[in-house]
Amino acid sequence: MEAAKWSQVFESWGARCFWMAGELDKPVAISHREPLAFFNHPEILNLQGQLFGQSYRPEWVSDRVQEVKETLKTSIYDFLSRFEIDLLIPQNALAIPMHVPLGLAITEVIAETGIPTIAHHHDFAWERERFAVTSAADYLAVAFPPILPGLQHVVINSMQQSELTRRYQQASTVIPNVLDFDTAPPGIDDFSSDFRAQIGVAQDDILVLQPTRLVARKGIEHTIELLRRLNIPGLKLVLSHPPGDEGVGYWTFLQEQIAEAGVACIPIWDRIAEVRSVDLQGRKTFTLADVYLHADLVTYPSLYEGFGNAFLEAVYFGKPVVVNTYPVFARDIEPLGFQTVSMSGRVTDAVVEQTRDILTRPELRQSWATTSFALGQKHFSYQVLRQRLSGCLTALGAESLRHGLRL
Repeated sequence: MEAAKWSQVFESWGARCFWMAGELDKPVAISHREPLAFFNHPEILNLQGQLFGQSYRPEWVSDRVQEVKETLKTSIYDFLSRFEIDLLIPQNALAIPMHVPLGLAITEVIAETGIPTIAHHHDFAWERERFAVTSAADYLAVAFPPILPGLQHVVINSMQQSELTRRYQQASTVIPNVLDFDTAPPGIDDFSSDFRAQIGVAQDDILVLQPTRLVARKGIEHTIELLRRLNIPGLKLVLSHPPGDEGVGYWTFLQEQIAEAGVACIPIWDRIAEVRSVDLQGRKTFTLADVYLHADLVTYPSLYEGFGNAFLEAVYFGKPVVVNTYPVFARDIEPLGFQTVSMSGRVTDAVVEQTRDILTRPELRQSWATTSFALGQKHFSYQVLRQRLSGCLTALGAESLRHGLRL
């Protein structure tokens, strides 16, 4: 999502954007698909399983990592040559080691060509417990992230910035996730007007949206506890995203919690798509924006986030939000003055009563929405993105290429 926002800004400057990935939804004329670049490719999953969760790797793994890296390097060079790329922007591929050979390949291409590069880092290995035990420490030291001349590091929060300096003595630019706050959010239209009926809830039901994947760090058990203690007739918990890439154990746990709490829960991830359409069963599929428009409350009780897209989305759509003060929120977002129901790791009586208050007072919801939208526009808009990207280009000596840049 953030890569798409960056491309909009670059294209507004007259640049042309081209894409390389293992899976793509871009037109062939501007994209280069390399199946082996996909982190869920069976070959890559097999290698990753040998590189993490154990301290040593067999010789054949080292050999195969090098073979895959060389294949990917050739493909990257083809991409650069085919589209005459001026500026490279790896998206998280040089931060979180989900695909070690790809990170090594990109690093070597940058080192060999000196191509100006803005490495956009979203998640680092040290932020994920699953990468703590590894037989790939040598690879991580080289490419996650790489330390190279002509490479600008961009992180999404100030905690990452501090840690990158501490660990690698590398400066970086903080570019938070953004939304187009200068464009007013859409309203409910003819297509989405029957959303509630389509998912089987009444017009006067209170829809509580949990707009995240079902993974443990999202803290969704706090949402369930909050709804149990509110005990308001007509409360419906809407889950918009499926379990993530960390297995289904957490979803099983949540189902048990939901049943025990007696909370009405409606999973709708099979009704959400990038674009509106009608599925093979003749049912409408909606966008996430449609869901936000019909929500009465958004819950965001995450224990950890790199930034917090769902929080910004709630602000953009003018919805009251219950948020756990995860570290990045507490450091980079909360001090800005956003109006929220805030909790610190547990659902207290005060959290329950403040949530009840915001659900029953339309004038308070409107006041919160107005204040928070203005703050979003000031701190997390495309204008902020433009300013900071422009600074990165200046640092790379590429400012003169901004108009007509190919990336």
